[in-house]
Amino acid sequence: MMKKLLSTLLALCLLASLMTGMVTASADEIVAYDGSEVTITFYHTMGSNLTGVLDAYIAEFNALYPNIHVEYTSVGGYDDVRDQIATEITVGAQPNIAYCYPDHVALYNLARAVQTLDGYIDSTATVTRADGTTETMGLTAEQKADFIEGYYNEGRQFGDGLMYTLPLSKSTEVLYYNKTFFDANNIPVPTTWDELEAIFEQIVAADEYAIPLGYDSEANWFITMCEQLKTPYTSATEPHFLFNTPENQAFIKRFRSWYENGFVTTQTLLGGYTSGLFTEQGEGELRSYMSIGSSAGATYQRPAKGADGNYPFEVGITTIPQADANNKKVISQGPSLCIFKKANPQEVAASWLFVKYLTTTVEFQAEFSMASGYVPVLKSVAEHPVYAEFLASADGGDFIAALSAKVCLEQQDAYYTSPAFNGSSTARDEVGALLTKCLVEAGDADTVIKNAFEQAIQNCLSDF
Repeated sequence: MMKKLLSTLLALCLLASLMTGMVTASADEIVAYDGSEVTITFYHTMGSNLTGVLDAYIAEFNALYPNIHVEYTSVGGYDDVRDQIATEITVGAQPNIAYCYPDHVALYNLARAVQTLDGYIDSTATVTRADGTTETMGLTAEQKADFIEGYYNEGRQFGDGLMYTLPLSKSTEVLYYNKTFFDANNIPVPTTWDELEAIFEQIVAADEYAIPLGYDSEANWFITMCEQLKTPYTSATEPHFLFNTPENQAFIKRFRSWYENGFVTTQTLLGGYTSGLFTEQGEGELRSYMSIGSSAGATYQRPAKGADGNYPFEVGITTIPQADANNKKVISQGPSLCIFKKANPQEVAASWLFVKYLTTTVEFQAEFSMASGYVPVLKSVAEHPVYAEFLASADGGDFIAALSAKVCLEQQDAYYTSPAFNGSSTARDEVGALLTKCLVEAGDADTVIKNAFEQAIQNCLSDF
């Protein structure tokens, strides 16, 4: 299905180029909202726990702008949103606003359907609200500075220097560990991959059924290592696929040795999220004592309470291991918001005001984050009284979601995002599959790894 959509979007892109004569990207012209009555549509993936929060703040927004009517639709998962919009773009029926990931935006941009935001961000136009007060159409210097930098910069990862998205709510990867077990066996919490490797034998010696580490996302592991080691992965400009390097083959070879010694497993190899192995307490069953997974899934990394009403162990959470303490990198995940071009410029202007409202309103960011398990995208949310109280409750039991959020906010300077282009999602899939293959395929390690890298590059190029 995606290849068919891709072909159609490519055709639209070529048609747009012929009609406009454009060969390079440029910021789209913008108009200020003039109070017109418009209806804007918003595609997302929220469940009922989050749409309740959204409804409350749509009502607040409508008190300011009663002529802007916001209608939203929950469209399954993130890929479902992408697929539906990619189809609708071909007939000009896309929504006004959507949840997005960078590779989704790269796909939509084949038809030049996404509104660049630079003009709105920098606009000094004044907009009058229903109560007679005014606001600047764009972002103030204080609003720009309040965004967590790594989250904000994701909007410019498309190779042309232009802004296409604003962050809504984010997650990352964190290291969950069995604090009770670590404390009882005097095992230090690792901060680097070398320190992680050093404790493997100690964990196995303390529990013969242990697989010390489970890592949920093979793709994230590969890409994060490239960031931490400053080795090539991909580029937003050609040549795009750069990951076949001796340095990258070397860290994969190291991971292969860990797997061969029974020290690590992954989601694909386990056949499910590694949190299941981490929370396992059955006698004589395999279990892990560390799990690297999404910060938004903290409650799934917590064991069930025993018959006595207590948790069988306390969970600790910390930053994932690093290759270089001077180059800390952890992945930025979670939805951003993009705005689509429309024939009526007032729809686009109204969409911008709503996106700006959701992403810069501290109260919304606080409530949405607590309800979703994701972390806010604004620094100042940590100082909001309700959210500050939430963070203060953090522990490795009942309030594990708060502990996860606290760790995320403490490592805000380490976030990265990868370049986004048509084919970036294929690269992600290929390096994830490559890592899995290199761990398990029989044969000479160097030969297996070399062949896997070469095949992954070929697959990227053939699908590009």
